Amino acid sequence: MSHEEDEMGEGHSLAAWTTVVVSLVGIALGTVAFFFAIVWLVWVGVGITLLGFILGFALSKAGYGVNGSRSLQKEH
Repeated sequence: MSHEEDEMGEGHSLAAWTTVVVSLVGIALGTVAFFFAIVWLVWVGVGITLLGFILGFALSKAGYGVNGSRSLQKEH
């Protein structure tokens, strides 16, 4: 059995949502560019995807991650 205060959370944070949304935009752009064989745009999609991970990491370190100092705690 786990206690509520021991749980890491389910990723409901600004850092997690930013990572997912920005990365999905990059992946979607890269996929469409790959389909149309636009090589430079595929690499732009890769860059946007990596930017999503970097933003998520930076926001997490800034306190916007799960259980961060600036994140809103939800009541279950």
